[in-house]
Amino acid sequence: MFPYPLKSLGQDWTTPWEDLQKYCWRRHISSCLRWPGHYSRAPYPYFSSRHFSLNCRPPFLFESGMQFQYYNWRPDHLSNASLIHLSRHVMTSDRDEPSSKRRKHQGTIKRNWEYLCSHNKENTKDLEDRNVDSTCEDREDKFDFSVMSYNILSQDLLEDNSHLYRHCRRPVLHWSFRFPNILKEIKHFDADVLCLQEVQEDHYGTEIRPSLESLGYHCEYKMKTGRKPDGCAICFKHSKFSLLSVNPVEFCRRDIPLLDRDNIGLVLLLQPKMPRAASPSICIANTHLLYNPRRGDIKLTQLAMLLAEIANVTHRKDGSSCPIVMCGDFNSVPGSPLYSFIKEGKLNYEGLAIGKVSGQEQSSRGQRILSIPIWPPNLGISQNCVYEAQQVPKVEKTDSDVTQAQQEKAEVPVSADKVSSHLQHGFSLSSVYSHYVPDTGVPEVTTCHSQSAITVDYIFYTAKEENTAQGPGAEVALVGGLKLLARLSLLTEQDLWTVNGLPNEHNSSDHLPLLAKFRLEL
Repeated sequence: MFPYPLKSLGQDWTTPWEDLQKYCWRRHISSCLRWPGHYSRAPYPYFSSRHFSLNCRPPFLFESGMQFQYYNWRPDHLSNASLIHLSRHVMTSDRDEPSSKRRKHQGTIKRNWEYLCSHNKENTKDLEDRNVDSTCEDREDKFDFSVMSYNILSQDLLEDNSHLYRHCRRPVLHWSFRFPNILKEIKHFDADVLCLQEVQEDHYGTEIRPSLESLGYHCEYKMKTGRKPDGCAICFKHSKFSLLSVNPVEFCRRDIPLLDRDNIGLVLLLQPKMPRAASPSICIANTHLLYNPRRGDIKLTQLAMLLAEIANVTHRKDGSSCPIVMCGDFNSVPGSPLYSFIKEGKLNYEGLAIGKVSGQEQSSRGQRILSIPIWPPNLGISQNCVYEAQQVPKVEKTDSDVTQAQQEKAEVPVSADKVSSHLQHGFSLSSVYSHYVPDTGVPEVTTCHSQSAITVDYIFYTAKEENTAQGPGAEVALVGGLKLLARLSLLTEQDLWTVNGLPNEHNSSDHLPLLAKFRLEL
């Protein structure tokens, strides 16, 4: 970086001020200090082109660990003999390893297919074997398809929250490195349906959508409202499905103070392509709920809005509903009230603190009790998570061969409920994952960075009957509706730190992709 060799002081460096001045005045300084402003724990100041007025006067030689005295000073107050102490926290060398969580071992993450269909349940094969057929047996009256849910980590969000990725080598955080890795994963797993979160708008238009379309996917995208440039995408293979309807859901409502966040959902109604004449449609939903652990009231309201749209899209004239697969980053942990509400279909939130809804908040903050009702009546959604007023069917795009009859959606007439603290929804939803490693009961995780390693990503699906076996590691056996055939195994926090957490050289998001294979009974 500098014209003369740097003198090492422990893990930090010194250089003559005149050399630093010559270098930085000739070149935009942020190009050599890539992450200015993000390292709040640095025990000494560093230079940034955005704010070069530093508020300390260092001694002529900074010795490692020396305590600084703070004065008002300017760079020209330094003599030519002065030495500047440069923290390795802001060096851009590939050897930069600021985090204590860095592990020496660098390798690949091995994940297995866990087969749940009876004839292949004992057979678990490694995904590294490209010759393995990960499907269960097909029959003429069955329709098998696979779904991936993947938070691919928006580049803007990565750079805005760089403190979460101090354990990473800088090159693996660049989009030019990350996107080829993400695309490689998608190609390898070859899912029939992709539900992607944190899809940055500019990257979607220039790289993500063209790349996926070249792989045979049809892509639908909904960006967050407001100024945040990322959103959710649902992509499906032309060879497997026809598009019936596209139904975006905006959780921000300017007329309701509670709903001032820009999160969104996206609901698609798909028709399986079958040789047979008629087959039931399938609803695919994708969302990314609010992160803030202390705003469980907003999270529950956003979820209710998504469920109301799903109910409207899937409702049939005979009162039944088509099968549902609901994916996304729900920013809630297994066993939390929000998670339990999705699985059990009911929640009594009387006396529940808003900071406890998602299970993320462990501190005493966010302990205000949820109001009854949580959302105001003018939202138009009942405590049963359906629209109270009739909704005009949303059909933004359809395949040319879809008839008008296939596009019709029956309305859901709902009378005004007496306000209570009981939330309900009418779907029988199960989680693809049990969230614990079989036999050991160690928690699985779906995201892992410098500050946490937890499960927040899920694939939920409808099933008529569920085995009531409970406990860590219990496998889900399903009868009727959508049958779970196989799932891609998850990992523990310890597993992920053996490859330096996420992202790393081979996994380019801070989330793991979730993947499941289903069978639709015809």
